[in-house]
Amino acid sequence: MKLAAVFPGQGSQSVGMLKALSERFDAVGETFAQGSEVLGYDVWKLVQEGPEDTLKQTEYTQPVMFASGVAVWRCWQAAGGPLPTVLAGHSLGEYSALTAAGVFAYEDAMGLVAERARLMGNAVPAGVGGMAAIMGLDDESVAAVCADIHGERVVQAVNFNAPGQVVISGHLDAVEQATEAAKAKGARRAMVLPVSVPNHSALMDVAAEPLAARIASTPVTSADMRVIQNLEARSYDTLEDMLGALKRHVNNPVYWTGSVQAIKAAGVELVVEMGPGKVLTGLTKRIDKSLTGVCVQDPDSLDHAISLATAEHS
Repeated sequence: MKLAAVFPGQGSQSVGMLKALSERFDAVGETFAQGSEVLGYDVWKLVQEGPEDTLKQTEYTQPVMFASGVAVWRCWQAAGGPLPTVLAGHSLGEYSALTAAGVFAYEDAMGLVAERARLMGNAVPAGVGGMAAIMGLDDESVAAVCADIHGERVVQAVNFNAPGQVVISGHLDAVEQATEAAKAKGARRAMVLPVSVPNHSALMDVAAEPLAARIASTPVTSADMRVIQNLEARSYDTLEDMLGALKRHVNNPVYWTGSVQAIKAAGVELVVEMGPGKVLTGLTKRIDKSLTGVCVQDPDSLDHAISLATAEHS
């Protein structure tokens, strides 16, 4: 049986994360130290001490989560974990996946991620944008709710995370209007998220061109593993197409349900979440109950995941 490694994005961060893993593996401290050199502040101190409000700001969250994904991946390697058949990452996590696949050098990718965070954070004034999670409606119904409102005020379905779980994004007032409309249409739950940046919506158009230019100027090498990317829930054969998908992704949806289905179609049976939290592990089980999903965020969960992976590969 085959293994996939997947990397979480924003929302899985927490003060104190990866501490136990850092006590067993030098790779954690080394990864954050390298990131700190690029960014000019102590990333590990922020992760361990907070404050939480700072950790939640996009400018800091994105580099922190990118570093976390790479750190866990390096621990996986140091512990003798087998190579996956395929990689993927949710939104920001795609940068961790591409780094693990050898497309980007870690330090180069950290600078790129920091620029992505800056561009996205500055795309709209504070308080203007927002996101909301809609539970219990199918994808088409959520898209229809947004289409009825979308016009001068932007609101779009942007994260297709699992069947019956879609995140919408845009102007905060339009997002709030859409959540009420979704409830009226039968949504089990519809709630505005504590996020000020309208990720993956058309309000990110202003960030797309400068981010694409930064991606184009970042050194790259051919991937040594297959990467399923969110834009079209598929992998690409050429480096040019991989980078093209990454460039277009900032203002286009995350097709995570489709990405997991593509992972399944590759013959994978074990999906290992490389990074803090259990968000993707939970989504894996909702998308396809035949897949085994596990997370790696401390020594015990790492040992468990490797035992499953090596048993599958034996």
